[in-house]
Amino acid sequence: MAIDIKVAQFPESVTEGTLIEWHKQPGEPVRQDELLAEIETDKVVFEVNAPEDGVLGDLLVQQGDTVSSEQVIARMQAGDVPQPDTESSGTPAKTKTPSQTGSTAEEEPKIAPAAKKLIAEHELDASLIKGTGKGRRILKEDVQAYLEQTDKPSAAETTQQSRPASSSPSTSDTTEGERPQKRVPMSRLRARVAERLVEVQQTAAILTTFNEIDMQPVMDLRARYKDKFEKQHGVKLGFMSFFVKACLEALQRFPEINASIDGEEIVYHGFYDIGIAVGSPRGLVVPILRDADALSMAEIEKQIADYGERAQSGKLSLDEITGGTFSVTNGGIFGSLLSTPILNPPQSAILGMHKIEKRPAVVEDEIVIRPMMYVALSYDHRLVDGREAVQFLVTIKECVEDPARMLLDV
Repeated sequence: MAIDIKVAQFPESVTEGTLIEWHKQPGEPVRQDELLAEIETDKVVFEVNAPEDGVLGDLLVQQGDTVSSEQVIARMQAGDVPQPDTESSGTPAKTKTPSQTGSTAEEEPKIAPAAKKLIAEHELDASLIKGTGKGRRILKEDVQAYLEQTDKPSAAETTQQSRPASSSPSTSDTTEGERPQKRVPMSRLRARVAERLVEVQQTAAILTTFNEIDMQPVMDLRARYKDKFEKQHGVKLGFMSFFVKACLEALQRFPEINASIDGEEIVYHGFYDIGIAVGSPRGLVVPILRDADALSMAEIEKQIADYGERAQSGKLSLDEITGGTFSVTNGGIFGSLLSTPILNPPQSAILGMHKIEKRPAVVEDEIVIRPMMYVALSYDHRLVDGREAVQFLVTIKECVEDPARMLLDV
């Protein structure tokens, strides 16, 4: 029986995707729920799995093609699949010995076709590249990230540099003289992020206000209870949960910062879905802490740790990175001392955390050395006035510098 293989139904916020890889080819046997293809959207990577056992037939869409929701991309013939340990004749397949297969066969990384092409073009050692795909498969984005980290001319580029100007150009990276350059296409996620950031810069009246926070009280509290906290809850006590709790307190006091503009109307949200910006091999993603006001600090830390791990492997679901009423980003983990974060539309504000640095500070009329952090609040001035923005950030400062305020609700 012939079966159509379709793209999953996209949510309303996603209109199309790109088929980035076929994991099976026509004529190959497939098992029910076995991975057939991967489709990248501007938010997540969808997997297309086999609906039943059978044999894969015609591929109607090729790698790199754009696909839409519920589009038929291939066909398969349903039926029994031969056992993997038998040959077509029905006799048991010969088991290869380690000497036949090679002792390092299992250690060889799996490489996506697009990634394999980049590796060949740049003459890279695949064993040095960390794969973030399913089963540690090396994806195109992993190769691009590796190239950005090394920031060195590849062997192919070096060879190209040594050629005379009259030599025929390489089919990969273009070089002229001693000034190499390379071109790689934007991922769909990167392109969509760029589009949204430019859009919000053009449509919102963005301002940023700053303050600084003495982190000593939180650091003392964390040092006192971190071991017991980790033992009891199975997760480390970080700074982010303190800032999320402080944001919740401030958002309740200043509801317009938890609101958004929809056309000619202001939408005041009666819930608190906090987005936490996380870096991934595919770019920046912002998974959401749903109903964050109902979460304990341990639950906040667990969700953030889980989101961080799954962002690296591309396993975040679309629902987990869609929506949000307010966002927090921490550039301090990369060493940023001060920055102006950009809004995540249609949200009206975003909090930027930064690196903790010891600086001179005045405490009770004395100059002392304190661990200080600059914080920034970028906000949409169409909805949020400067007074509310400044008071919001002051509330964050007061809560973090005196964590007992959050427990006593004062």
